[in-house]
Amino acid sequence: MYIYLTSGTGDFLEQVKNKYPNEHMILIHGEGNSVLIHETEGKTVFTTPRKFEVLDSVNDLEEHGFFVFNNIPVTDEGRPVFEHRFLERSRAIENEPGFVAFRLLRPIKSDTYIVMTQWHGPHSFEAWKSSKAYETAHARRDDSTGIRQQNIFSAASYVTTYSAIPKEEDSQ
Repeated sequence: MYIYLTSGTGDFLEQVKNKYPNEHMILIHGEGNSVLIHETEGKTVFTTPRKFEVLDSVNDLEEHGFFVFNNIPVTDEGRPVFEHRFLERSRAIENEPGFVAFRLLRPIKSDTYIVMTQWHGPHSFEAWKSSKAYETAHARRDDSTGIRQQNIFSAASYVTTYSAIPKEEDSQ
């Protein structure tokens, strides 16, 4: 499975999405830009997408809610360590109230992985960040088995957030 991302204005991306009704696409809106997600086994219809291989997934992405992209630049040497760490994760997030879906995305032509989570709303994500499950899931970061100790990152990670507007709200 692959995920392709393209950015632009909400209006333009809505037109692209409507042009391909049989493709699984979700339009999300962030601060200052919008992103169209195309999840497929095949090729994308986008001209110049950011390309990712889906390494791990939980549930289907839905056309509503709040999306969090944890963008994590990883060195070439660090990729196996990083991927192993995420594939062996506790999976505690999956039982959190408001959790919808998860994707671990390996970049095809860059160094920045994306850990994508989808929530019912920003309040669900904030509740997860203050939960015991979050603390447990992130506890290994600083010990010798965690990944912070190893020099596998090529730059600082950063978070971007987006909201999807369901079809009913689009027409209002």
